[in-house]
Amino acid sequence: MALKRINKELNDLSKVSREVNGLSKVSRELNDLSKDPPTNCSAGPVGDDLFHWQATIMGPEDSPYSGGVFFLNIHFPSDYPFKPPKVNFTTKIYHPNINGQGAICLDILKDQWSPALTISKVLLSISSLLTDPNPDDPLVPEIAHIYKTDRARYDQTAREWSQKYAQ
Repeated sequence: MALKRINKELNDLSKVSREVNGLSKVSRELNDLSKDPPTNCSAGPVGDDLFHWQATIMGPEDSPYSGGVFFLNIHFPSDYPFKPPKVNFTTKIYHPNINGQGAICLDILKDQWSPALTISKVLLSISSLLTDPNPDDPLVPEIAHIYKTDRARYDQTAREWSQKYAQ
């Protein structure tokens, strides 16, 4: 029984240690972000919760999202940076890799995550996804099909949604 209790306490300490490390990494990233924000992006905590941030991405000039202001939620898991943050758009957007609930299909937010990545790099990757969608790995196949077969229609619809929802 004593050994079982000791193992539980060690597991609890290990969990606390991971959470402290995650909090430390999030704090460093916030500091780095405030000193050197990524182009057309900003992010910071919601209230006092360092594990919940709101981010803003300005629509890239060379995309149909130009002029739009897109908001995202970022939730850091307690074992960050060993697990990726959960990132989703709160602004509606017409995009083959972003669904109606704001979920984002981006490899670095899933199986290609690395603890060496930062929120700055994640935001830049999402901004890049706005300029260069990946229709071959879509979250919304219908939009990917339009992107591949009628680019002018895709661009027009993306512009209209940006004007309607991201102004």
